[in-house]
Parts: sequence; structure tokens; C-alpha cells
Amino acid sequence: MPVSTEMSNAAIAVPDDLKSRLRLHRQFASEVEHEKRDIILYLPPMYDTQSYRRFPVLYMQDGQNLFDPETSFIKGNYWRMGETSDQLINSGQIEPLIIVGLYNTGPKRIDEYTPVEDKRLGGGQAAEYGKMLVTELKPFIDQNYRTFSGRENTGIGGSSLGGLVSLYLGLDPRQIFGKVCAMSPSVWWRNRAIVKTVTRLKNKPDVKIWLDIGTNEGKRALPDAQALRDALRQEGWHIGQDLEYSEIQGAEHNELAWAQRVAPMLKFLYPPR
Repeated sequence: MPVSTEMSNAAIAVPDDLKSRLRLHRQFASEVEHEKRDIILYLPPMYDTQSYRRFPVLYMQDGQNLFDPETSFIKGNYWRMGETSDQLINSGQIEPLIIVGLYNTGPKRIDEYTPVEDKRLGGGQAAEYGKMLVTELKPFIDQNYRTFSGRENTGIGGSSLGGLVSLYLGLDPRQIFGKVCAMSPSVWWRNRAIVKTVTRLKNKPDVKIWLDIGTNEGKRALPDAQALRDALRQEGWHIGQDLEYSEIQGAEHNELAWAQRVAPMLKFLYPPR
């Protein structure tokens, strides 16, 4: 698949300099999943001028919500992830990085983002989704862009079910990812199955985790996130070192709330070298 610089014609709210550094690969085809999805990339401000340089990568779920207000789930409510990353990089607060946003496939989002099947809701295809990401998309990105491809420079993240699948794949014993962003993860799925996954780890993977939750995300969300935090600490993660946990007062379960947490998340996972 050739590298494309095509962007949505409707993305007029994005600053021109940032817009010129977004790359959209339409209908990336997977032989693993037999699905096609759009992939959008954010390149840091110095990507073209410092051609000798390579960059760490963060793979994010629900890519249509990250950079373009016209493609977001609720039009106009997007993460402003490009604008925030530019500001943090230009001010030296984070290491320059490449961000890869995987668009979800709509009706199959629940299937792809859940690690185990639920009798009522279905799902359970996260392993196949992860195989697509690791064996097809990641090699494509590493071949076409100047990346650091090692585990310590490769992150994965998302919110809600996207946070759930990111944590699940980040805990894989093969240790493909060294950083995980789990914003408001759907810990409730299949009776807290992800908590059981953590407590059953035979060896603690060397993974740095950002975990957060808003206090207005429903009755179950906060205790679920706390249970996940406690399980991670029991397995050897230490808050302030390889685990950051935040409870955001009044925050709801939506794109605008997650946009407010992009900066602290990036500062924790990608501090300046």
C-alpha cells in the first residue's frame, strides 16, 4: 500500500501545519481479520526537517476521534491529540513521537475490542485484532516511517473498550508493547475479566501503564477502575513509577473528557529524553 497524504476535506478546523503532517491510509487491508479500516498517522513537527531521526510510536484505538473533528463519533468533539502533542513537543515536555490511529470498524468494534466473549453481548475477538496490529500494521508502519520498533518504544492506548483492548494486548507475555494508555477502560466487561487476567499473570511484564477514570462515568466505573488499580499494584506495579492512576472529579465518559487527559498521559508515558 503506497504512503498517502490524503486527508478529509472537512478537516478545516485543524491548523494547516498540523494538517500537513497527518497521513491517512484508506482501507488498510488485513488478511488476518479479512477487514479493511482507515489508518491515520500524526507525525511530529520535526519529522520532515530532521530526516536522520527516528521516533517512538503510540498505537491508538478509535482513530477517527483523535485528530479530525469531522470524523469523530460526535462531530466536533475530538481529542485534539495532534494539537496537544505539538504543544508538548515544541515546549520540550515530551519526547517527539509518531501516533497511529486505527479507525474502528463500526459494527465490529465490540468484537475487536473485547478479549473474551460475553454470553449476552458477544465479542471476544481481541486476540485476532491484536494479531492484525502486530503482524500486519506494525510492520507496515515500521517499513514506511522512521520508527524505533522495539518494545520499549512502542505503546498502545485507547478509551472505554479501546482502553480495555489496549491493556489486554499490553499485558501479552510476548511483550510487544512497553507502554499502555487505558483511559476509562471498560473493566466491567465479562465480570471484570481483565482484572482476572492481571491476577493470573505468571510474570509481571515490563510495561508502563497510564490508568484513569472519571467520577461521573456511572456507578460501576469508579470501583471497577480501583479494583484494576489494586490488582496491578498487587502484581508489582508501583504508582508514580510504572503505573499512574488518576480519578478525575466530575469527568464523564466522552471524547471531550478524554481530550483533557491527553497531555498528562503523554507526559507520563513519553517524558523527554
